[in-house]
Amino acid sequence: MRNALDFMFLFLLLLFLSCFEPTFQQLSSRTERVALLELRSSLGLRGRDWPIKADPCSVWNGVECRNGRVIGINVSGFRRTRIGRQNPRFVVDALANLTLLQSFNASRFLLPGPIPNWLGSSLKSLQVLDLRSCSILGPIPLSFGNLTNLTTLYLSNNKLNGSIPASFGQLIRLSVLDLARNELTGSIPLSVSSLGNLSFLDLSSNRLDGSVPPLFGSLRLLQQLNLSSNNLSSSLPASLGDLGVLVDLDISFNKFSGPLPPDLKGMNRLQRMVLRNNLLGGSLPDALFSSLTQLQALAINDNRFTGAAPDVLFLTPGLRFLDISGNNFTGMLPNSSLNSNSTDGTLNISRNMFYGSLVPVLGRFRVIDLSGNYFEGRVPNFVSMKASLETNCLQNVSSQRTLEDCSSFYTAKGLDFDNFGKPSSAQPPLPEKSGKNKINKRVIILASVLGGVGFIVFMMLLAMLLFLYIGGKRASGNQRGVSVGPIPTRSSELPPDQSINFSSLGDVFTDKQLLQATGGFSDENLIKLGHSGDLFRGVLDNGANVVIKKIDLRTVKKETYRVELDFFSKASHTRLVPLLGHCLDNEHEKFLVYKYMPNGDLASSLVRKSNVDDENVQSLDWITRLKIASGAAEGLAYMHHECSPPLVHRDVQASSILLDDKFEVRLGSLSEVCAEDGDSNGHQNRISRLLRLPQSSEQGSFGSQTSVCSYDVYCFGKVLLELVTGKDGISGTPDTQLKEFYDQTFPYINIHDKELVTKIIDPNLIVDEDFLEEVWAMAVVAKSCLNPKPSRRPQMRYILKALENPLKVVRQESSGRLRATSSRSWNAALFGSWRQSLSDITVVPAATMSRAVGGSFKQSGSSGSQGSGQNNGGEVSRRMQSKEIFPEPPDEQDERVEYHYH
Repeated sequence: MRNALDFMFLFLLLLFLSCFEPTFQQLSSRTERVALLELRSSLGLRGRDWPIKADPCSVWNGVECRNGRVIGINVSGFRRTRIGRQNPRFVVDALANLTLLQSFNASRFLLPGPIPNWLGSSLKSLQVLDLRSCSILGPIPLSFGNLTNLTTLYLSNNKLNGSIPASFGQLIRLSVLDLARNELTGSIPLSVSSLGNLSFLDLSSNRLDGSVPPLFGSLRLLQQLNLSSNNLSSSLPASLGDLGVLVDLDISFNKFSGPLPPDLKGMNRLQRMVLRNNLLGGSLPDALFSSLTQLQALAINDNRFTGAAPDVLFLTPGLRFLDISGNNFTGMLPNSSLNSNSTDGTLNISRNMFYGSLVPVLGRFRVIDLSGNYFEGRVPNFVSMKASLETNCLQNVSSQRTLEDCSSFYTAKGLDFDNFGKPSSAQPPLPEKSGKNKINKRVIILASVLGGVGFIVFMMLLAMLLFLYIGGKRASGNQRGVSVGPIPTRSSELPPDQSINFSSLGDVFTDKQLLQATGGFSDENLIKLGHSGDLFRGVLDNGANVVIKKIDLRTVKKETYRVELDFFSKASHTRLVPLLGHCLDNEHEKFLVYKYMPNGDLASSLVRKSNVDDENVQSLDWITRLKIASGAAEGLAYMHHECSPPLVHRDVQASSILLDDKFEVRLGSLSEVCAEDGDSNGHQNRISRLLRLPQSSEQGSFGSQTSVCSYDVYCFGKVLLELVTGKDGISGTPDTQLKEFYDQTFPYINIHDKELVTKIIDPNLIVDEDFLEEVWAMAVVAKSCLNPKPSRRPQMRYILKALENPLKVVRQESSGRLRATSSRSWNAALFGSWRQSLSDITVVPAATMSRAVGGSFKQSGSSGSQGSGQNNGGEVSRRMQSKEIFPEPPDEQDERVEYHYH
């Protein structure tokens, strides 16, 4: 009985204490309570999160207390009040009174403005600071070096600029440092090497330059290192091999050069190594990869590595992702099988010089790209059906190299080529008959030729006309791989909203969600006022950065947004700017939501100043420029050649080429897209030109027509010229203002003389001998695109091939030929070579260039010329002045844009 009473007493006591537990967790400091109320007001927090009459320690969300004092605040993802959203600022002065604060997390909470300098001086107890995705501006305060208790610092995905403070070296307890996706410049401070407790370091997607500090190897606890997407150069320090516990290494998209140090074999716990898109070269050390036994992913593509690829790369069981494409590797693959049943790996060895037969080791990979090599023989069954095999020397496979190309390659190696499995011997000639039979034969042949020449010529002409007329119609339906349905031409009626497949157009947002994301569509978040809608930056509830187009149907044509929705519902490609969703509930206002592009567009990224007062400019390097050109060409090739009917972009210029955080291209400005007008440049006009009928010239047939693919090609040529010369605004300037610029530029683009192009290259561009050939090739392609005759401009798919392998354009005349892929590709068959295309551009060269071909063409009122405009020849082709030669866009260009999503 007594035991039962004791048990009851204890139970009631515990119940009593649990009921009054909040009283023991109440905030004891009046100063800190006032500070929290001030912080609540300055951040505009809602009452449901921080109710004003409740105790902060026991009720407020995200507030952590210990012994009645505040030690942690977490407002990550919180929503502001309506008034708070109207003017969000980085105002957290009240934190200075929370002297025991150890953690402050405001990630994904909008704090536009600079970080106050006092933050590093007052919060001496701070251990964790998380300010990811807060829209913070300005430099990192030097006072951060005083936060000596700091263990975790997240500042990624903001707009921080300036250099990384050297005072960071004082943060000796720091374990996590994330400064990725900002606009930081300068070099990596040497003091970072003294952060001995660092386990995570991410400096990616900034504008850092210089070299990696040689003492980086002293960071012995480092497990993840990401320096990708910067402008870092020089060779890799051998001390990186001392990072014995490193698991993840990413230094891609920089300018690192030289060979891989053999000392890197010390990173024996490495699982992921990404070195792609640099200038690294030399041969790969066998001992290096033999030591990296835990490697699961290796990407060293688009560098300058040579020699044989180590066999261990193909035979390591745990290596599931291997990309060594775009180098100068050669040799045969290891002819040995691997005792592994795993077939889920990915292998890309394209754009190298591998040769020989396909070997069983390929069977362990599910996704394979072997294109652009010299493999011969049959394709075995163990090779995946989805393998990319084009541009090799394989038997019974389409799109292979020519017999001459394959034979010469194998002959140079001292090997025999299998001649695609066909006999190489030729039939001996038959003996020639003599005497009377020989004479009779000649008479018969001569009579046949003379008697039937007229009939033959007539039949050939008739067959050609029928081929053009009938074949042209079939091509539009049979040669396109992806049907996009009835995308309207500019003159056709637009489909009603009910015909649009909204299920493929992303999420459906509400007005309130978009108002919150943009701060009520405030002027601070306004990107531009466009002719198809106003663009705003925004941050969704999940922290995703977006661009929102607000379309006022009272001032904008209704067709504009409907065309864009119809296009996105039927077309899909990685090179198109992603449409994340829409809001169409409002009768007079419609909203389209796109993915945010951190690097803006080509127009703003090609050349930019570090800050307003700085005269120094930062220019994109050549590797990035060529990458952007290829990406844009890929997107346009999809629209022109993989969609049925073919789609015309109609607004190709630098400001419509958007760039993500890796400088990958996403095409914007899609509100002008239309189906190609089949009659504007079709088979009927070609027949008229062949028969030389009156009023059927190239110029007359093209006129001001913009709904043809050749118009996109012409505009893309201006973009390429802008990449070569660095003269921003060329692609967005009317051609009537560019005549003198063309006159001064075209004479220096000559497929027979590489050195001439150096006179027009962007002076900010640093190129070596190899790069100079690529620049030369791009200039040749640009000039071909600007051919005054639309039918003589190259098709976009051939432009893409030329940009993917630019050296072939200028090194081999035969390889510069734009071949037809089938007998129906009439335009490609007639096109000929780059030289033939260039010969049509008539320009009288200026005797001298009074100034550098340059300046800016961004102001619509400028003449667009920088020279005197005088030519010793005394005349300029009048055809170059015609709008028929230089077609204008349909709408006046808005020169203030930062991004063109319209």
